[in-house]
Amino acid sequence: MRIGLYPGTFDPVTLGHLDIIERALALVDRLVIGVAINRDKGPLFPLEDRVAMLTEECARISARRGGEILVHPFENLLIDCARELGARVIIRGLRAVADFEYEFQMVGMNRALDSSIETVFLMADARRQAIASRLVKEIARLGGDVSHFVTPEVRAALDRRFR
Repeated sequence: MRIGLYPGTFDPVTLGHLDIIERALALVDRLVIGVAINRDKGPLFPLEDRVAMLTEECARISARRGGEILVHPFENLLIDCARELGARVIIRGLRAVADFEYEFQMVGMNRALDSSIETVFLMADARRQAIASRLVKEIARLGGDVSHFVTPEVRAALDRRFR
């Protein structure tokens, strides 16, 4: 079974993330969405909310497209999480050249830790390249319309958070 791991903080999950999830399903038999418990980033949504949002969105994708998607919180090294899950592929989304520079360093470090786990990059859909969770949160915090960047359910969660 080909298992892929798509890690991130998903704070919140955006249409860009969901695009990568749908496309990654074509590459693996089981896709695990690794929700990072990154205390240094100070997420807007607690882990439980991020996991719940992703679980709901992934259930819709699975119902529509098929494929097995699991949502899995993790706090250890990404490479250790991949090993624990039996993932042979780490999926990463790229939006711009700046993303590539950071990801290039991460791939080098991960390969030094375990050269048997590959990293695959998926370019964001052109309509989704500008979407970043950080910007979505800023727009929502200032009362702007984020409906072009997130699902209605995530938009409602943002509205509740900033109300």
